[in-house]
Parts: sequence; structure tokens; C-alpha cells
Amino acid sequence: MNSSVDQIENGHVQDGRVDNDPVQGGPVGERASGTVTSLPASLPLRPSPHTIPGLEHGWLSRLRSYFILDPLIWLYTLVMGLLAIPGGMFDRSGRRLHWFSYAWSWLIMKTIVSPVKVTGLDRIDTSKPHVYAVNHASALDIPVLYTYLPFQFRIAFKKELLSYPVVGWQLRRSGQVCIDQQNPAHSISSIRAALKGLKAGLPLVIYPEGGRTPDGEIKPFLAGAFFLAIKAQVDIVPVALVGTYELLPMNTYHIKCRPLEMRVGEPISTAGLKLKDLEALSAKVQKAVEDLYYR
Repeated sequence: MNSSVDQIENGHVQDGRVDNDPVQGGPVGERASGTVTSLPASLPLRPSPHTIPGLEHGWLSRLRSYFILDPLIWLYTLVMGLLAIPGGMFDRSGRRLHWFSYAWSWLIMKTIVSPVKVTGLDRIDTSKPHVYAVNHASALDIPVLYTYLPFQFRIAFKKELLSYPVVGWQLRRSGQVCIDQQNPAHSISSIRAALKGLKAGLPLVIYPEGGRTPDGEIKPFLAGAFFLAIKAQVDIVPVALVGTYELLPMNTYHIKCRPLEMRVGEPISTAGLKLKDLEALSAKVQKAVEDLYYR
């Protein structure tokens, strides 16, 4: 199995896409299993896996969210984004812009009054480059990571986020890794930069599920999400964000303030692994994240 970089260099591109693209773990738009997984519209929502018994979020919570928390977050996004424009004008490495992202995230976390308990990070040698594999349940996952991961890193994100005002510019200028799921060939320069960064010591954060979960349960990982870790021969660190789905799930602006956890597991080595080992590695990392999330 070749990487998408190798496939493009070898001419294995058809109709603007890469056959068996490793960024997506299979043909474009498919999961590692080869089938598209989705939540049927008629399926009733299950209870949130980390609901706190007795914690209620009624109309006062909604009013606080709609008229205080949400407007403040949009204000932080606009102001910090605009301030970052001159601040990052000559920041080719993205390190100065990382600070703006941290400051934006810190303001959000202080505003939403949702304390985060971090466990396991003290066992990780953060001076070394790792790929951090994180479950994705909420739009507020990113502020949690920027606030509580105490080092420079880059995030792999979907191209669709570039359409957001200010946010899209910030993502592009700060050296994040843009993945175009519809046309992976367009992602090659970004993927090469991420690989170069990993080899130079810059950690990478990935969301192996490929998007946010609609019900709080961890979804199948995309095997191809780990090919950068194999290419760079760096360890993968499983990370479980607990409570962020209950804090702010998809398709709502109601922020339900509550305690959160960031659980960090033992590094998983990729030493000696080849791209043919992607499926087995993906399954191993998914089990590690699930063990952290559901314990």
C-alpha cells in the first residue's frame, strides 16, 4: 500500500482522486471497513455515555448559553482572529499563531466554567514528537486541547473549516494540516509539511473518526489517519476527551457547563511498521482510546 504522496508521484490519480487513499483509509468517502457508516434518521438518540446524574440544564442554562456564552465565544473568535492577522503576517512557522490559538482557547475555557481534569499526560515525554489520536465529540474539543496540551502542535482538519470567517484564515496561516476528503490530491502539500514537521519534532493532533460523533459514542477509526505516524516512525498517544459531547453536541448552541476530563494513555509504538500494518494499528489505537473513554 502506497501513501497518497507516493501514489500521486507514481501517477495513480484518477478523476481528481487517489485510489485507496490512505488519508481516508480506503476509497474516498469510505471507512476503513469499506462501507459508509451513518446514523439512521429514525434511530432514537441513546443516553449520553457520560451524563452526570442529577445535573440539570433547563431554560436558565439555555438563556445563559444563547445570550452570554455563545456571544462571548464569537467575540473572542473575531477579536483574536483579527489580532492574529498582523501578529502572524511574518510567522512562517505558525508558532506565534499557536499562541493566539491558545489565548483564544483559554478565554473560552474560562468563560464556559467547565474545569478539566488531566490524567496520564505526566507519563508522556512531551519533548518528543508524537501523533496524538483524539476522539472527536464537540466543537469545543479544540479549545480543550489548545489549553491543556502544554506544547506546540498542529491539527489535521477537514477542508470545510476553511469556509468559516477568521477561523479559516487562522487555520491556513498557522500551518495546520488541511485534508480535502473529496479530493485528497489537493492535500499532498499539507501532508508533506506535516510529515516534515513530525520528523523535525513538531507533534500532530488527529481525529481518527474523521468527524464529530453524532451520539457521543466513539465511531470506527479511519485506518489511513495513522499513515503519517508510520511514515515518520513516531509513537501514537491515545487521548480520550470525556464530557465534551455532553457539554456541546452537534447541531446545538446550548453549552451545558460541566466538569470535563482529558485522559492520556500509554504511547503506541510504530517502530518497524509499514503501511500494510495500518488496519491493525488503527484497531489497536481505537481500543486504547475506547478503554480510556469508557472506563
